[in-house]
Amino acid sequence: MSQLLRVQNFTVSSDGIAAGEDQTLENPFGLDHSGMFEWAGATASWPNRTDPGGSRGIDDYFTRDFTHNIGAEIMGRHKFAPKGGPWPDDEWQGWWGDEPPFHTPVFVLTHHPRPSITLSDTTFHFVGGEPSDVLARAREAADGKDVRLGGGVTTVRQFLDADLVDTLHIAVAPLEFGSGLHLWESPDELHDRFHHDVVPSPSGVTHHLFWRK
Repeated sequence: MSQLLRVQNFTVSSDGIAAGEDQTLENPFGLDHSGMFEWAGATASWPNRTDPGGSRGIDDYFTRDFTHNIGAEIMGRHKFAPKGGPWPDDEWQGWWGDEPPFHTPVFVLTHHPRPSITLSDTTFHFVGGEPSDVLARAREAADGKDVRLGGGVTTVRQFLDADLVDTLHIAVAPLEFGSGLHLWESPDELHDRFHHDVVPSPSGVTHHLFWRK
């Protein structure tokens, strides 16, 4: 396949939880996620780094690779906004500010379409339909490059259940939440469809790499 659907740098706890049940404007993840992404924030290639330095090695490789050959992204509505249902108005322009980090077309899954918006070099399209139809639109917009499946966890599960995901990189952080939205009970659940390698990092994170059989 010339265009892959890729999950990249998606981080879960050691008990497989990626987010909480109660997302709010003040708490986008619905839980205390401060320890989940320390592995990426400590790297030299972290895009929001304001001071010199940062780690190299396997964590930095994945952080640096995040944008490589990506031409479009698909994300769930809750990665764009804190509430579901009809849009109250078109003023809300997402969590990402005036300079979103995507730099590609982004397809936001929603049952309540609204006009596309462009912020800097990122255009958000609000789309419904079956996962396969959304992926077809994203691949067309990606202009020959791969499509990143950005999350959240419900969206990743939706595309996995539709058997549309080609590769996954899941970073498992050394913490537990006990309750929340699970990506999996065990990574072994994906072994029927994917090859699986496990790469531990000195940071304490364990990188799980999956690619379609």
